[in-house]
Amino acid sequence: MNSRMILRPQDRQRSLEFYRDILGLAIHREFPGGTVFFLGQGFLELSGEAEQGPSPDQVLWLQVRDVRAEFEQLRERGVAVLAEPERKPWGLDEAWITDPDGMRIALVEVPGDHPLRVDVRQH
Repeated sequence: MNSRMILRPQDRQRSLEFYRDILGLAIHREFPGGTVFFLGQGFLELSGEAEQGPSPDQVLWLQVRDVRAEFEQLRERGVAVLAEPERKPWGLDEAWITDPDGMRIALVEVPGDHPLRVDVRQH
């Protein structure tokens, strides 16, 4: 079993270039009218066309090794910035950007001492 998020971009070529060339996501497969990218333990598919942008209720969450370095590289490439990197009250380091259609993307670094990284099982 696997999972996939499907985005219907307003301009598929523009979004393809964003996810492939700017974010650097690797392509899993291509088919007529669509491209599927590797996305951690799932996939991101760009296919079809949208008449409207994404819902403000949708967010793409991408875990990165170094949120500050990734954020600066993306800003230099002209990516639209929503929020600078900062430590959130829940302990994750987050920065926010958008794709060309306005899809909000959280860039997230999990610090080494965060419960998501620490083995909390009883030994």
